Amino acid sequence: MPRSDGRASDALRPVRVTVDFQKYAEGSALIEFGNTRVLCSASIEDRVPGFLEGRGQGWVTAEYAMLPRAGTTRSQRESVAGKIGGRTHEIQRLIGRSLRACLDMRALGERTIVLDCDVLQADGGTRTAAITGAWIALKRATATLKQRGSLTVDPVRMQVAAVSVGIVKGAPLLDLDYPEDSHAEVDSNVVMTNTGEFIEVQGTAEGKPFSRARLDELLTLAEKGIRELFTIQSEHAKL
Repeated sequence: MPRSDGRASDALRPVRVTVDFQKYAEGSALIEFGNTRVLCSASIEDRVPGFLEGRGQGWVTAEYAMLPRAGTTRSQRESVAGKIGGRTHEIQRLIGRSLRACLDMRALGERTIVLDCDVLQADGGTRTAAITGAWIALKRATATLKQRGSLTVDPVRMQVAAVSVGIVKGAPLLDLDYPEDSHAEVDSNVVMTNTGEFIEVQGTAEGKPFSRARLDELLTLAEKGIRELFTIQSEHAKL
């Protein structure tokens, strides 16, 4: 089907990465998937949650937020509302477990890496952009620790990236923007490692149910896009 930006059905939006976007974070990256822009930073804390104290291993956690004018209308800051919404909870937990999957926690030692993912502008795929950008920030942060002599071994064992796929007007599409996502009959988010394994597959039929063959088609499409994202990550991550 023709796409509004002229892309092929199996093409990513233009992906741009600006590393070290923040001066003080141990690692940071502004990642753009088309008009979606997410600022990802990795901060190192020399402590772990209470349940890990004395175990000789580290932890990774994530926070996700959308700026009030990230979308077409202003949304209220969740800090002002006094509570974090269900969607925010879901996404930051997804980011955290996706990035924990790539780390050797014992090699990290008793440290916590906090990943902050702030959506500056939203046009679909904010969670997948956040995961992909957070990996770059994380990798740059562990490289910083190695340069300081705080680590002898890089605890990052593999790459992690994510992309959205879906079916719009009967056609499978890669990396949906907001107009496509809002009209999708099937909407999925896929998180993978560069070893070819899945961390998470989220898939929802918005209209009629979809077949196993359709699911396989979407996963193949997602893997193609994610492998392209791995190449982009490698160019910006001090590998």
